[in-house]
Amino acid sequence: MVLVAGDDVDHDLLQAAPALSRIASDAGFITTPAAGMQRFVDPFESTANQDVFLLYKAGGEFTPAQQEAFAERIRNGGGVVALHCSNVMGSVEPDAANSFATWFGVLGNHYLSHGPGYHKGMQRIEVVAQHPITEGVSDFELYDEFYEFEFADGDHEILAQRRRDQDGEIIPVLYTRELGAGRVVYLALGHDMRVWGDPSFQRLVRQALNWVAHRS
Repeated sequence: MVLVAGDDVDHDLLQAAPALSRIASDAGFITTPAAGMQRFVDPFESTANQDVFLLYKAGGEFTPAQQEAFAERIRNGGGVVALHCSNVMGSVEPDAANSFATWFGVLGNHYLSHGPGYHKGMQRIEVVAQHPITEGVSDFELYDEFYEFEFADGDHEILAQRRRDQDGEIIPVLYTRELGAGRVVYLALGHDMRVWGDPSFQRLVRQALNWVAHRS
């Protein structure tokens, strides 16, 4: 399921669904596009039958009960590849009103800022680990929105990174983690069509989908 959700007008939710669905289909998946995060508690058949989710979430509602139902789906062997703005959330404190603590624990990070300087620009992505997701992908450049984030814990493997132009600080852009029997991938790239059409981005997403689905 290619799941698009949110209310952030800076992200092209309408174009995301077909563009990302094509990538998932090219990876060999029977793909269902869908909208909204209010689908995991008492789900319709179209959601209940899904094992793998490609997520582009730009704000919007995601209640704690829905977060927990989604988390349980992943713990039981599901997989999620979350892109770019899917880490933008409210409070990650467990007791806060409308807390995103459960989603923080599933995804493994939450957004902090765009970093110094203008919020978009050319990025050189360095592949730093051999992994089924990065197989056949060399370092590459693309124009995208800069994202910096905080990890939930140390349970992750960083596969790719970039370096800030201003000071050379290393910023992760792609990592994996496991949750029970399930698998999670976060890729900080993917703001708009310029990125969705990039061959290296597409290959990373295809291979990430196969990895979370336990497919070679």
